[in-house]
Amino acid sequence: MRSLFPRRRTETTDGPPLGLALLSGIIAASMVLPLTWLVFEATTVDPGRTWELLSRSETVEVVVNSILLMTAVTAASVLIGVPLAWLTVQTDLPFRRFWSIVVALPLVVPSYIGAFSFVSAFGPQGEFQSLLEPIGISRLPEIYGLSGATLVITLYTYPYVYLTTRAALLSFDTTLLDAARTLNHSTWAAFRRVTLPQVRPGIVAGALLAALYAVSDFGTPAIMQLPVFTRQIYVEYNAFNRNYAAILCLQLLSIVLVVLALEWWIRPNDTVQGDGGEGSSGPVVELGRWRWPAMALPAAVTAVALLVPLWILGLWLVTADPNARPSLGFELSYALNSITVAGAAALIAVLVALPVAYFAARYDSPLSVVFERATYVGFAVPGVALALALVFFATGYENVRYYNDLVGAVLPELYQTIPLLVFAYVVRFMPQAVGSIRSTTLQVDPKLVEAAQTLGEPPLRTFRKITLPLIAPGITAGAALVFLTTMKELPATLMLRPYEFETLVTIIWRAQEAAYYQYAVIPALILLVVSGLSILVMLSQGGREGL
Repeated sequence: MRSLFPRRRTETTDGPPLGLALLSGIIAASMVLPLTWLVFEATTVDPGRTWELLSRSETVEVVVNSILLMTAVTAASVLIGVPLAWLTVQTDLPFRRFWSIVVALPLVVPSYIGAFSFVSAFGPQGEFQSLLEPIGISRLPEIYGLSGATLVITLYTYPYVYLTTRAALLSFDTTLLDAARTLNHSTWAAFRRVTLPQVRPGIVAGALLAALYAVSDFGTPAIMQLPVFTRQIYVEYNAFNRNYAAILCLQLLSIVLVVLALEWWIRPNDTVQGDGGEGSSGPVVELGRWRWPAMALPAAVTAVALLVPLWILGLWLVTADPNARPSLGFELSYALNSITVAGAAALIAVLVALPVAYFAARYDSPLSVVFERATYVGFAVPGVALALALVFFATGYENVRYYNDLVGAVLPELYQTIPLLVFAYVVRFMPQAVGSIRSTTLQVDPKLVEAAQTLGEPPLRTFRKITLPLIAPGITAGAALVFLTTMKELPATLMLRPYEFETLVTIIWRAQEAAYYQYAVIPALILLVVSGLSILVMLSQGGREGL
């Protein structure tokens, strides 16, 4: 089986330093530990009561809707992302470089911003219906439910498939297509028999990301009024039915595990190999008379994904009544709060990711594999499930403080505090930093480290003087990616933030719940600008590995 990760480079020492191994193990364990509280809470429920909760019609509906949503989004993302990648890499599509950037931009738009934009544009009595009313159209098709949620999530997740497929196509040896032409293969036949087998790992990797995003998304299903796991868990949490919420979380995690197992099973065991010749330097497929009509696909997708939110946000900006709901008015502190917690999460994430990533990249051992993969558990777990696990942990911790005066006098408060919120962000998004740092560490020539050691330099000084400057781009890219995703994280922020601690995402959510969408304009625009700048930082540092 062809590995999806670069081959390891190992140092010439007999084994990893004990201190590095212990530190990596402690970090990995701390990333997994919060989820054990979900299992513990679920086991406290009476088995008869558990079966009663699992067999409720509401639970069955949640399971069916979640699976249908995940399947539909994954299929639609592949159907959009793969053709876009092929058009922008292997064809003579007009303005190919322009489209290759633009079609990736929906990735910076949080899906919940897209969701309330689409509801405002295409919902009952929405802006689009108002434009059509003079010609006699009084009602548009229903935007809520499964179809609406599928549309919105697909528009903001297909870039995952596009980026991974595009990366595979960029490394594809196009001389294979030249050989197919000599055998009189048509364009479609060459794609199906030559290109598709080569890029299947990239497609599968992107489809996995789209599936995990769809099943873990909280904001869009809630806005689209679709009962799925994430929405129902949040509802039960607010209704203080935490046992039922814990059981739903375990069901959701079981679906995530099945998705990961399916991805492992269908991942290609081998691929068509080329020699990496010069044939991959430019477009090799001439679209002929379809060259200009082919632009309709990237133009239509990006117009819907980008122009609809920008249109709605701009409309609200110029028509908003600032006195309609003063309590939802924007304050600079909301942006500062978001930047502060996101910056803290990014800094801590790269600090704790550094030993794990270095251990995984430099020492080929079962321990390094286990520790590295353990850090990825938090990324695979939906934010609402992780937040609920930390709620269980924090409330148990507070009970210990309350009933033990001696312990309570020493231990600080934890529930609904900034440290707990930042810890949730780190557990959730640290894998992004691990992946970026590990990739750049693998590119450092071990002979440089060996040379320093032969000159008597201690390991820590060698790392600081030689390795650290060389992997700095990966550290910066990983920090930017953690910062970006933390700024957009919704369910963990809603469930774990301190009382009256408002951020950009919480004020957006409050405005959406109150149906005063105009108050979401400024925080949404700030969020989009920050997301765009973070993407630029990642690309400038060579951070595409982290994506």
